[in-house]
Formats: sequence, structure tokens, C-alpha cells
Amino acid sequence: MTEIDKTRTTVDIYGQQYAIIGTESSSHVRLVASLVDDKMREISSKNPSLDITKLAVLTAVNAVNDYIKLKQHYERLESELKRVKD
Repeated sequence: MTEIDKTRTTVDIYGQQYAIIGTESSSHVRLVASLVDDKMREISSKNPSLDITKLAVLTAVNAVNDYIKLKQHYERLESELKRVKD
């Protein structure tokens, strides 16, 4: 992959600026950053004494938990669809 294939998008997450470089569109990167920011603010509002590192780790744990649940649900749906087709 060349530098030409990548886009650079500056986003704000929890009051910090980040330059994200990757192959996704700028709108996709902004959406992801917005969701991360929202989740961090949600967790922070429930646990205001958390330092930024713990807040970031809890946000990552929440995101991966959601990902695993969605992946399992997707796999169940795929399995059902295959069973119905056969």
C-alpha cells in the first residue's frame, strides 16, 4: 500500500487531537472517533474519578465486548441462514 492510498484525518477524542492515517474515508474515521468520544464521555460521567488511561482501557474493553457480541450474533445468523438454505 502506498501513501497515496491513505488519507489523513484529524479528529478530537475526549479533548485531544489525533491524526489518523489509514485507508478508510475521512467520514468513516470521524464517525469512529465520534463513537469513541461518546463512549469515553459516557463512562467518565458514571466514573468521574477515572484517570485518562483507565478511562481509555475501559472504553476499549466496552468496544471489544460489543464487537464479540455482534460477531457471535452474526455467526448465529449465518448458521441459521445456512441451515434454512440446505
